[in-house]
Amino acid sequence: MPVQVEIISPEKLLFRKEVEMAVIPGLEGDIAAMPQRAPIMMLLRGGLVSLYEGDRIIEQFFVSGGFADMTAERCTILADEAKAIGDISIEDARTRLSKLEESFANVAVEDVGTIDTMTRRIQAARAEIEAAEARNPTH
Repeated sequence: MPVQVEIISPEKLLFRKEVEMAVIPGLEGDIAAMPQRAPIMMLLRGGLVSLYEGDRIIEQFFVSGGFADMTAERCTILADEAKAIGDISIEDARTRLSKLEESFANVAVEDVGTIDTMTRRIQAARAEIEAAEARNPTH
């Protein structure tokens, strides 16, 4: 029995398909969406959503954050940003990371909200670079 997975970004529905399992980058660690799992709603960190048939990854998508809603039959991922792993530009991600790190250096220590937001964005940019490098190790 498969689980219906949807990956939705603010711009569009990126993916909808039944798969055996989806491994999702939760804020507190990776978690699997599988048939008959207990319902859960969770925050996402930047990382890869890996979709499985058997023990084989059939597709991967990068998400920069957002949240996921899982039930026994369905997993809906509402991503802040999402893209197919093949659409990642290492150069763009590196440029974004550099700008974020530069901006982060100028944030006041007492500005906890901005520090938290910037930290998540930096983590997402690093995860995007790692995903692209793993896919294309020549960079």
